[in-house]
Amino acid sequence: MIDISVNGLVKSFEVGSTLLDGLSFDIHAGECVGIMGRNGCGKTTLFRLLTGELSPDEGEITIAAGKRLGLISQIPHYPPGYTAEQVLRSAFSGLEALRRKLEALAEKLTANAPKSLLEEYDRLSNAYQVGGGYEQDTQTEKICNGLGIPKAMREQEFDRLSGGEKTRVNLGRLLLEQTDILLLDEPTNHLDLKSVEWLEEYILKFKGTVLTISHDRYFLDRVVGRIIEISGGKAEFYSGNYTFYLQEKQERFNRQLKQYEQEQAKLKQLGYTVERMKGWGINNRVLYRRAMSIQHRMERIEKTERPTKEKTLRARFGEKEFHGDEVLSVKGLGKRFGERTLFSGVELQVQGGERIALLGDNGTGKTTFLRVLLGELPGEGKIKFGPSVKWAYLPQVIHFDHPERTLYDTMLYEKNCTPQSARDRLGAFLFSGEDVFKTVGTLSGGEQSRLRLCMLMDEKINLLVLDEPTNHLDVASREWVECAIDEYEGTLIFVSHDRYFVDKFATRVWELENSSIRDYPCGYAKYRSIKEHEVMQQRQLPKKKEKPPKTAGSKELEKTVRRLEREIDAMERRIADLDVRLEAAATDYQELLRLTAERQEAETSLEALMSQWEEASMALES
Repeated sequence: MIDISVNGLVKSFEVGSTLLDGLSFDIHAGECVGIMGRNGCGKTTLFRLLTGELSPDEGEITIAAGKRLGLISQIPHYPPGYTAEQVLRSAFSGLEALRRKLEALAEKLTANAPKSLLEEYDRLSNAYQVGGGYEQDTQTEKICNGLGIPKAMREQEFDRLSGGEKTRVNLGRLLLEQTDILLLDEPTNHLDLKSVEWLEEYILKFKGTVLTISHDRYFLDRVVGRIIEISGGKAEFYSGNYTFYLQEKQERFNRQLKQYEQEQAKLKQLGYTVERMKGWGINNRVLYRRAMSIQHRMERIEKTERPTKEKTLRARFGEKEFHGDEVLSVKGLGKRFGERTLFSGVELQVQGGERIALLGDNGTGKTTFLRVLLGELPGEGKIKFGPSVKWAYLPQVIHFDHPERTLYDTMLYEKNCTPQSARDRLGAFLFSGEDVFKTVGTLSGGEQSRLRLCMLMDEKINLLVLDEPTNHLDVASREWVECAIDEYEGTLIFVSHDRYFVDKFATRVWELENSSIRDYPCGYAKYRSIKEHEVMQQRQLPKKKEKPPKTAGSKELEKTVRRLEREIDAMERRIADLDVRLEAAATDYQELLRLTAERQEAETSLEALMSQWEEASMALES
């Protein structure tokens, strides 16, 4: 069954500039499809067309009858004073209307109420139950816990939240609405790693259809089964995840290039033949006609376009020679804001050439830690840099002192370089032609990050500190940054929620959690393995104690011990079965309460049996 059908879609915003030019594709029910393409290619415009916010110039869009569609990129306006909790609860507006109808009907129900009234009450009551009316609190808590929306945030006015917090609350509202088709525009922006992983699990279990625009390559690898790339206003299709897309795209490029080169060689040979036959045919009409026939055949040959690859960065960091082993030493480092402690008692050492990822949930103080480390904020403890260390810092929020200056003037004034050098360096970061005369204040977030990197590149540094360097960047721009960092041989400390980036560069992980930093001397994959193993250990069921060697005891005690062991085994199996049933009943509030109570009772019984077994075993040994 097809949930979305797009046929011959055309959309222009300026005369002579067509954003979507005959775009066509089908999305089948239950698919999770990634929409890819360069920034500005029309991905978000496509989503706005699908929701009906925009109308196409040509073509048609068909959404399957009865299917509800929700878009996360839109943040609706709410009345003044509306709290985040009210925004989340607005997902249940239909259920609340049903509840009010039920309450009104309940007041009319009497002993002499007509049968039709009772039937209407039963019908509405069933609809309320099937729609999840009795599970609103459970679902809200589940979604909020997964997305990291704490109680304090839910009590705040929605308009007072940051852009990232609004996005998270709005994503929570959309998930609570239980729409059939989810349109997710950069859903992982503003989410920490735990929230992103929770969202991935949610999407993998979601039974509806998902279309997602994302520059998070790790996310795309995990959740999508097909990719549609928008290029030149049309769709290219790839039947796999991001890794498959990369490989297939390269193979298509190689095939097209080979076909182009073969055609060009053939045309060149035919052209040479035509010219020779024309020369011979001056006095031979048969040869001349044959030459003209070959020339017409050449004109009719369908030409393959020469494939082109996107421009890449042609720059690298200027590196300062490093002397010594120790780059940085931290002792007793701490930072407090009032009564809140972000971190304290941090003891770390950094050696030359290390690449360290600083990870942690949103709000734990990662950016503050970097700023304290670099002396931009005061803190407790001692920080000592090696004598030959020179650092450079790319903050998460880019600031320019003179946003009214052009890119060209910014390079001239702030880097004190020659006009030609300014042009060359900007060109290496893909700012060319008229782009260099744009004012800095008009640049997008990604362009500002690229400009700041451009300004850092020529500095002689051996310690590079990056705070979310790939934020606001599309996939191509992220790859440009990665290419530059790949060639950098100095020490790197960075904060990032881009797991693809972390996995590629981190040789060591610092995890900021519970006001302290835990040091993992390994890459991201090993770090994840350690964390998963720790979670499994915490969830592991209590194990039966090993039976000590029997030294003495009566036959009656031996029977008691064996009986208790059988009962303990049976109780452990019962608890394991209850755990499975609890997971399956995650959306059924009443069943969840019943099973939870039953499991607590089983745990109490198991503890009592274990205690009896220990007493009997000790008596047997004595």
